[in-house]
Amino acid sequence: MALLELRNVTSHYGNVQALKGVSLHVEAGELVTLLGANGAGKSTTLKTISGLVQATEGDVLFEGQSIKRTGPEAIARLGISHVPEGRRIFPGLTVRENILLGASNRKGVPRKQLEKEADEKFEIFPEIKPFSGALGWTLSGGQQQMLAVARGLMAKPKLLLLDEPSLGLAPLIVQNLFATIRQIRTGGMTILLVEQNANMALQVADRAYVMETGVIVTSGPADELSQTEDIKRAYLGG
Repeated sequence: MALLELRNVTSHYGNVQALKGVSLHVEAGELVTLLGANGAGKSTTLKTISGLVQATEGDVLFEGQSIKRTGPEAIARLGISHVPEGRRIFPGLTVRENILLGASNRKGVPRKQLEKEADEKFEIFPEIKPFSGALGWTLSGGQQQMLAVARGLMAKPKLLLLDEPSLGLAPLIVQNLFATIRQIRTGGMTILLVEQNANMALQVADRAYVMETGVIVTSGPADELSQTEDIKRAYLGG
């Protein structure tokens, strides 16, 4: 049984159909990437999984149970953490407070334990540790992305959804960020990664799906897709 499965999922924004029968699965312990151009439906897929957009047809299964009609807060409590595109750092909170807020789905956990776990996130992202007491919005773009991922990890998720983590970042920052994503995955985290930087995504992923206009057009092992001529021309500059 897959940890996550989408079965012929259709989603709409008003009268606009964004997803058109999307089917995919993610096994426990995998890093799966979802590739495609702007407007392909990648972010909508993640939002449909996390309950921010409701599937109008098909089904979304998590640990074998349908979550199609489940709200975002309940989905977070089930163990799905969504790190959205654009970082969404809370401007009035410090870096540490932003990280701690990621544990809001874990009711009853002692504050001392949460503080200890926040310190552990600073070990994963040492670059933001010196700014623990600074307001989150004052960080650079790359540091804010690290903060957003650290906040997502504070939920202790079974599945981490990462939406365009490299967007707008300098190449060296992207390399460092993906090295950390690889490290998180090595620690046992299951990840569904949405990315336009196909080259980096395929280097860290086990499998990949490619979307065009709301439809999955191809899928397969990441190392095989990285050598496929159509994929190389469209996404890798080959």
